[in-house]
Amino acid sequence: MTPRVPRLSILWVRRTSASSSGATPVVEDGGRPSPRESLTGRTSVQTSRLWRGGVGSERVGAHWLLLTDSPPGVARTTPPSKRWARDATWEAIMKKPRAAVERRCRKQASSQAGRKKHALTRSQAKPSAPDGLAKPQEEVVLQASVSPYHLFRDASEVTVFRERLLSWYDQEKRDLPWRRRAKGEVDLDRRAYAVWVSEVMLQQTQVATVINYYTRWMQKWPTLQDLASASLEEVNQLWAGLGYYSRGRRLQEGARKVVEELGGHVPRTAETLQRLLPGVGRYTAGAIASIAFGQATGVVDGNVVRVLCRVRAIGADASSTLVSQQLWSLAQQLVDPARPGDFNQAAMELGATVCTPQRPLCSQCPVQSLCRAHQRVEREQLLMSQSLPGSLDVEECAPNTGQCQLCAPPTEPWDQTLGVANFPRKASRRPPREECSAICVLEQPRAFGDARILLVQRPNSGLLAGLWEFPSVTVAPSGQCQRKALLQELQSWAGPLPASRLQHLGQVVHTFSHIKLTYQVYGLALEGQTPVTTPSGARWLTREEFHTAAVSTAMKKVFRVYEGQQPGTCKSSRRSQVSIPASRKRPSPDQQTLDSFFRPHIPTDASRLNSAAQ
Repeated sequence: MTPRVPRLSILWVRRTSASSSGATPVVEDGGRPSPRESLTGRTSVQTSRLWRGGVGSERVGAHWLLLTDSPPGVARTTPPSKRWARDATWEAIMKKPRAAVERRCRKQASSQAGRKKHALTRSQAKPSAPDGLAKPQEEVVLQASVSPYHLFRDASEVTVFRERLLSWYDQEKRDLPWRRRAKGEVDLDRRAYAVWVSEVMLQQTQVATVINYYTRWMQKWPTLQDLASASLEEVNQLWAGLGYYSRGRRLQEGARKVVEELGGHVPRTAETLQRLLPGVGRYTAGAIASIAFGQATGVVDGNVVRVLCRVRAIGADASSTLVSQQLWSLAQQLVDPARPGDFNQAAMELGATVCTPQRPLCSQCPVQSLCRAHQRVEREQLLMSQSLPGSLDVEECAPNTGQCQLCAPPTEPWDQTLGVANFPRKASRRPPREECSAICVLEQPRAFGDARILLVQRPNSGLLAGLWEFPSVTVAPSGQCQRKALLQELQSWAGPLPASRLQHLGQVVHTFSHIKLTYQVYGLALEGQTPVTTPSGARWLTREEFHTAAVSTAMKKVFRVYEGQQPGTCKSSRRSQVSIPASRKRPSPDQQTLDSFFRPHIPTDASRLNSAAQ
């Protein structure tokens, strides 16, 4: 609603930024002209218009322009009469001092700007509508911007899709621990927790990898209350090696919020799940709500994106806003209201096992007859067999004007060798930035028991937050002065160290989601029981303790390089991931004699074969 000037309740105030001159006022709905453009020829002139019935006034600079217009609802055929008046005349007409009017106008404008800013902030903070439920106005705009070829226009087609997909899922679904637990759990909160953990773990991680982690997690923390009472160190320790470590931290934060603020009850709808729980986005909220609570809401993950893009031949960039909205709209249209959880899992199962990124098993697809990508392949093959000239574009996809916004751009023609894998279009990704780090495994021998290695804890925010690692320092890729910088870092944790024993062992390249990090691996073994201080944020662990600590996969790679260079250790079978410098000096003959004396005898493959033959 447009604000009004105090004590002038029937006077409407409109403000606009004019950018051109000589424009003719246009009558809007209700018969009131739209704000005029600048009459002075200047750009960005702020104008104020006060309307009282059919009489208006407009201020330009230090002047006010009085306008007499036609009655509301009647279009003008002639320009309104105009009369320039000085400020004194204006004050006489309005019966108010000009300064007071301007103060009130400025106050009103400031108040209006504040309300707009507050409304914008609330709209940004307010969660979206339940997953898959687009606003009617947004749906109208979306439907008008794409070709019907990419939509499900017939209700019977939707019914057939649901029935075939669910029938296939009932027969072919994999037996997974989270599905068994969710199906057999009567308590809704425990069922939601079981689904929640699995969905978080499965983000960017393969099912085969998740199974073991999920089983150990649920054995250790079977309820939300158990997870809420755990320490972050314990969470990181169990999550170690699964990657994307912030997921575990946010999962525990969500469990604590449910226990401490929500009375131990998980929110029951996708909207409230996304709004109240940290780390729960639109997909995770929809999965929990549909599988655990039976809410009829669609979900869209990477597998579902691939299925829908092929079924409806959507070749545009799936990460764009318009395509993403269309995919969520399709998912909501297709979800079975009677079995929403099973349907969503069936769609994801189809994408994971049949409609795979490469070499999809189209002959085993239950919805092959509804797949427009498969129809496109058949048409192209028919054209090839008939040796017809030219190439046939996608039939039925004929937007009224311009290029269809869901079709592949003209710059990306159909690739006959890919078949249905032409969909979806692969989004261009930025290459990860490259960084280099010098890192050292510092080992302290002990008279009794295993030797210990030094680990330090990373900051509580950022990459690998809260995990433990070997002391390291960021260095330039050129490698200049990295030994000196690393030695200073080591001494800040462990005190004076023999610099001459610091040896370069090799390098490890590990790629995170956005960083390609090259570790220059060093080793330093202390002599005897050298007294070493242990400041806060550091600790000494045995080798066995290291393998069960909250360390990243990258640290395990670094430690394998160190173990591979130590006497009496067996080199890892995954040495292909690391490189050892060929320029390292060979140990002296005396050192080789000592090494061979203490190294246990391991028969070679040839000796095993000879003994077996005898």
